[in-house]
Amino acid sequence: MTEQTGATRQTGDAIVAAARGWIGTPYRHQASRRGVGCDCLGLVRGLWRELYGAEPERPGPYQPDWAERSGGDPLIAAAERHCGAALPLPQARPGDLLVFRWRAGCAAKHLGILSGADRFIHAYEQAAVVESPLVPGWRRRIAAVFRFPDRR
Repeated sequence: MTEQTGATRQTGDAIVAAARGWIGTPYRHQASRRGVGCDCLGLVRGLWRELYGAEPERPGPYQPDWAERSGGDPLIAAAERHCGAALPLPQARPGDLLVFRWRAGCAAKHLGILSGADRFIHAYEQAAVVESPLVPGWRRRIAAVFRFPDRR
C-alpha cells in the first residue's frame, strides 16, 4: 500500500473516520442507516450521503441472490460510474472501496472500505459492521479497488 498525500489523503482519512462511526451497526439487508442497520452496499451508500450529500443513484430493491440473477457485474459497473476506473491492488490506500468476488466468473457481491494496510470495514452478514483483518482469504477475493472522488 502506498502513502497518501494532499486532498486524497484527507478524503481517505475522512472516509475511514466516517466508516468507523458505522462499526456496530446491525446487519440489515437493503438498509443504509448508521446505528439502525445496513448491508455492505448500504454501508457504502450511507458513507456517500455523509460525505458527499445525495446518493448519485438508488439501487432499487434487491434480493440476497441478486448477483446470480442479474447478469453482468452491477457493483463494479456502479463503482466505475461514480468513482472512475479501477486501480491496481498495490495502489490501494485507506479510504478506498474494495469490491469482492466470491468465485471467478461470478458477479462481485461484497463491498468494504480499506481502513489500513491490512484491515477493512464492512457489513458482515448475520452480524454487524466490523473492522476485519484483510487476511489472505479476503485479499484473494478482491475483484477491484476504487478511489472515492475528492470531497469538494
